[in-house]
Amino acid sequence: MAERRTRCYHPQMASLLSTFILPVAAGAVAIVLLLGLVNMMRGGSPNTSQKLMRWRVLLQFIAIVIAMIAVWAMGR
Repeated sequence: MAERRTRCYHPQMASLLSTFILPVAAGAVAIVLLLGLVNMMRGGSPNTSQKLMRWRVLLQFIAIVIAMIAVWAMGR
């Protein structure tokens, strides 16, 4: 039988991305989301809500890109 090996193209980069950078990006998304919810519950400015929504969408995009780079670096 042929043994299937998982190749990790860049183990240091994959470890750095998955251990530190991706959780920071996900945490930033969660913080902005919570700030938007608090603003909405308090009846804050609609302009602030829109700004926070735009930041959340941008941070989500960045987090997805980081996750995809981490998957690429692991070679899966």
